[in-house]
Amino acid sequence: MLSRNIPLLAVAQAIGISGSATVVLLGGIIGTNLAPTPALATVPITLTVIGLALMTIPASLLMRRIGRRRGFITAALVAMAAALLAAYGVFLESFLVFCLATLIIGSSNAFVQQYRFAASESVPPEYVSRAISIVLLGGILAGFVGPEIAKRTQDLIPAGLYLGSFVSIAILYAIAALLFLFFREVSQKEEETRGENRPLRAIVTQPLFVIAVLAGAVSYGTMTLIMTATPIHMNHNHGFTLADTTFVIQSHIIAMYLPSLFSGILIARLGLFRVMLVGVGLLFSVAVFAIAGSSLANFWAALVMLGIGWNFLFVGGTVLLTQTYFPAERFKSQAVNDFTVFGTQAVASLSSGTMLFLASWNILILFSLPFLFLILLVILIMRQRILAVT
Repeated sequence: MLSRNIPLLAVAQAIGISGSATVVLLGGIIGTNLAPTPALATVPITLTVIGLALMTIPASLLMRRIGRRRGFITAALVAMAAALLAAYGVFLESFLVFCLATLIIGSSNAFVQQYRFAASESVPPEYVSRAISIVLLGGILAGFVGPEIAKRTQDLIPAGLYLGSFVSIAILYAIAALLFLFFREVSQKEEETRGENRPLRAIVTQPLFVIAVLAGAVSYGTMTLIMTATPIHMNHNHGFTLADTTFVIQSHIIAMYLPSLFSGILIARLGLFRVMLVGVGLLFSVAVFAIAGSSLANFWAALVMLGIGWNFLFVGGTVLLTQTYFPAERFKSQAVNDFTVFGTQAVASLSSGTMLFLASWNILILFSLPFLFLILLVILIMRQRILAVT
């Protein structure tokens, strides 16, 4: 039976992803206007990922001490303040202040990434894949809400373009903080006392743990590399309007989370191996659409395939990860996973703008292929081990 925490986490997920989507949509465009050189345009987006990566371990340790509920409330309030700071940075036309704000927003996202683990802890083992999928469904709402709010409120405050976008996101973060007042803390102290607690090295050297982390790193790294560059490439290099760019990013975000309606069921019925394999295949298809042309349809198809492929591979990796640790080991195992995954994402985000401006869009797309071949090879080699846990 699914816990009442699950729908609450799904709504909070929608709010958290809406904030991230706003940074992705506007960060590069604002960065192009404020940065000293166009090659640094994606730095604001990159800093959100760096903030996330740097905060993954402290976030896990903090919630181990004060609990999920207090941790989530604190993170939402910090994100609210950071969104207001971003608006202030745009008002000042200060690239430095805007970058500081996106760094803090990224730090709060480390707590958002813990929502899926909070969901897995709120239900019996047989419902874990479905609980994770339901929480990720919040991203569907975010796909509409985040970019739509950014577009519709961009000139709401006369003092400057895009000020209203970030003030609106700050209001959403405040709502998330209020929602978590109703979050029911899940106590696992008895299980943790009785459960095994192995050294970290013993956990991270398990083949299944390595596969799970690699799946998360490749899915997020590939998705971020391409997604981060897309708004700039469309808006700056091809002259697409903000409405066109918003449509593509909205479609991408929806495609990331819409499969969660059935990915949990697919994992239960088909197994992790097949679902992860399909995810890799879809990510390979992105290169075909992205390189074939520069029409709106090409960008749309590439970003939609990118979103669906990410979902299958990332959800599969997350479910696999939960099979590799005991309750007493959950915080340190999750911290190592998220630090690796989002550290990879930070590198991908940082490389995205530089690669786009100093090389080309096609080079950026082709750069992701060796990593996809790597995860494909690992999944095929470890087929029997993956099948054994499903």
